[in-house]
Amino acid sequence: MTNTVESLFDTGLERYKAGESAASLIPVFKEVCDRSPKSSSAWTCLAWLYMLDNKANLAYKAALKAVKLNPQDPQARINLAVAMLETGQKGLRQHIDFAQQLIFVNQEWEQEVRNSIEDGLTRKPDWQSLAKVKGWLFDN
Repeated sequence: MTNTVESLFDTGLERYKAGESAASLIPVFKEVCDRSPKSSSAWTCLAWLYMLDNKANLAYKAALKAVKLNPQDPQARINLAVAMLETGQKGLRQHIDFAQQLIFVNQEWEQEVRNSIEDGLTRKPDWQSLAKVKGWLFDN
């Protein structure tokens, strides 16, 4: 019996929340992305996992797909900005500004982004680029 894409995604998310490593979850989310290539949330999760696993170039590609599929997702924009910072890309400011606008108008998104950033810094305490993006988003 094969898992549906939705159950695979949900199971992967639960495993992540339970503290499983990014490296062990990357194949799960790669499969979700392969089976459902238009799922921006799957690409957003995959980009995050790649960054946690120090695979910045793969994270950049996944985050770019997530933003193309859903430009209104602040987490996708933040992931793209962090990946751009880690790969030395130019033009990340527009993604920071847009994410700021999105979380400014939606407090629920702001709380999700704050939680996500804190989770990232807990899992990877020396994550300089995420700390920098956090500062740009919230310390002004």
